[in-house]
Amino acid sequence: MRIKSILVSQPAPSESSPYLDIAKKEKIKIDFRPFIHVEGADNKELRTQKIDLTQFTGIIFTSKNAIDHYFRLAEELRFSVPDTMRYICQSEAIANYLQKHIVYRKRKISFGEKNFADLLPLFKKFPAEKYLLPSSDVLSPDIVKTMEASNVDWTRAIMYRTVCSDLTDINAKDYDMLIFFSPQGIKSLQQNFPDFKQEETKIGVFGNTTMAAAEEAGLKVDLMAPTKETPSMTMALEKYIKALHK
Repeated sequence: MRIKSILVSQPAPSESSPYLDIAKKEKIKIDFRPFIHVEGADNKELRTQKIDLTQFTGIIFTSKNAIDHYFRLAEELRFSVPDTMRYICQSEAIANYLQKHIVYRKRKISFGEKNFADLLPLFKKFPAEKYLLPSSDVLSPDIVKTMEASNVDWTRAIMYRTVCSDLTDINAKDYDMLIFFSPQGIKSLQQNFPDFKQEETKIGVFGNTTMAAAEEAGLKVDLMAPTKETPSMTMALEKYIKALHK
C-alpha cells in the first residue's frame, strides 16, 4: 500500500521541517493538527489543592509549560517570586527558558542532563529547601519515584491540564497514516472519532507510553520511534515510507 496522505498530531512546523522534505521527496500530503492542548488551572483550583506559593523556597520545573503556568498563577495571586528562590530544572533548555520570566544571572538555578532521575544529586546538594513541583494533571511515575527517593520536602501542584482538542471538522479516515506523540493524543482520537476503525490506516507512535496507549485502544502500531537506528519520528517515517514504496 502506498502512503498518499499523513496526519501528524502536532502543530504545523517551520518551513525548514524534515516533514516538509519528506512530503516533497515522496510526493505525500502531510497535514498537521494538534490533537491536544493545554489549559491552565485558576487560582481557585490552587486554593482547593491547599497550595500557598509563599511557603516554598525551591521550585522544580520539568517543562516550559510548568514555568509559564507557575509565573501566570503567581501574578494572578499577586505573589512576587523572591530573588532567593532556588530553581531545579530538568534540562538546560528548560533552565534557559526561565529567562522569559526572571533575571537569570541573579538567581539560584541548577539543571540536570535530560532525565528527571538525573536531578537526584541536586536534591542531595540542596536538601534543606521546601520544593514545589508545578505539573499537569498527568505526572510520570518516574518523577514520583525520583522525588520519593530524594528525601526532600516536596509538594505537587496541578497548574495546567492536557485536554482533547475539537477535531470534528476533519475526518481521520481521509488519511492513510496517523502519527501520535502521547497517550493523550490516542485518547483524543477515541473521543473525537468514537466510530473510528483502523482497517488499512497505518499508525505511527513516538515513545513507549504512546505505544502502550495505542495497543490498549486496540490499534495496530505500524511505525515506532525512537529507536537506535531512527532516534526521531521524521527519520523513522522516511525509512518506513521508502521501504513501503519500493
